[in-house]
Amino acid sequence: MAKKTIADIDVTNRKVLMRVDFNVPLRDGMITDDRRIRMALESIESVLSGGGSVILMSHLGRPKGTGPEPSLSLAPIAQRLSELLNCPVAFATDAAGDDARAKVAALPSGGVVLLENLRFQKAEKKGDADFAAALANLGDIYCNNAFGTCHREHASMVAVPRQMKADGKPAVCGFLVQKEIRYLSEVISSPERPFLAILGGAKVSDKIVVIDNLLEICDAILIGGAMAYTFALARGHAVGNSLVEPDFVDQARGMLERGSDKIMLPIDHHCGDRFASDATKQVVENNIPNGFQGLDIGPKTQEIFAARIRDAKTVVWNGPMGVFELPPFDAGTRAVAEAVAAADATSIIGGGDSAAAIQELGLADQVSHVSTGGGASLEMLEGKSFASFELLDDR
Repeated sequence: MAKKTIADIDVTNRKVLMRVDFNVPLRDGMITDDRRIRMALESIESVLSGGGSVILMSHLGRPKGTGPEPSLSLAPIAQRLSELLNCPVAFATDAAGDDARAKVAALPSGGVVLLENLRFQKAEKKGDADFAAALANLGDIYCNNAFGTCHREHASMVAVPRQMKADGKPAVCGFLVQKEIRYLSEVISSPERPFLAILGGAKVSDKIVVIDNLLEICDAILIGGAMAYTFALARGHAVGNSLVEPDFVDQARGMLERGSDKIMLPIDHHCGDRFASDATKQVVENNIPNGFQGLDIGPKTQEIFAARIRDAKTVVWNGPMGVFELPPFDAGTRAVAEAVAAADATSIIGGGDSAAAIQELGLADQVSHVSTGGGASLEMLEGKSFASFELLDDR
């Protein structure tokens, strides 16, 4: 069902309480990748150009929730945001306390304030109603522009918009959430075919429900990464010292039986005798010898996967094909990324490590959509809906 966006609301002289996902990587207090901040700019600038003001709230990292942790403060994000917007961004030293109320009260039309890390309060993850009410009192309009946390029923995602709607205030989505939902829901529900899914990463257990759902709607599923070795074990192949999940071998075998005409596994593996760039390496087909572990898909598999990708019209990719941060075991992920970028297809990169890989390879602008939410995109691929989105105002 179509939801109202921030463009559907008159924001003139009104304060928009916007949940964003500024959970960006930091090193020594410096932002190393500001993509999530930049992806939120369109919605923020829309409010400012419409004569409104913006109150931004986000989490950062995984604080203990027992009070402020300087290393996880959003202060560096406020500074970077002010540079990107080319205007001052006030920073509140709490999320819903005295400083937040004072900064919001002083906010002029066209002004921006960023609240301190929501997760400094245990109440955020608990979905606490009192904390939500304190946040809700800050704004006139609620806007969900944080796809990366749409699958979380935290206070700022669910309890706040619910409270604001109860108070007669609008609750809408931002342009980023609108775009994510459109690609990860609408495109997948009626894909142009052939529809191909590429799944990688370490654990079968993380993607069992995804595979079950995709088997019903995809024409083929290419599986790489460490999760491929659990499937190889299910097929009776030797996997050496490769990372496997023994408790999920039976489930993997069942999926192979159900999807025998759709699931494609690697036919060769780039192996090392240890997890290191200077390890002793060899490429083997099917059986991996003892003393070696699979660290990437092999060259024959790269060619086969690339050929299938070239023929696809809709491609969804979630998870690297190997240890892409450890050359030369990045070759499989690179080959898949280049094939996806070159394909004449709607191509969706499902966040997390896949998004990081396609960014590092400089190919992000050659695919249709790079998701900002790894966990959220996975749950959408599982066929789940989000309370944080469903409760927003219908168009």
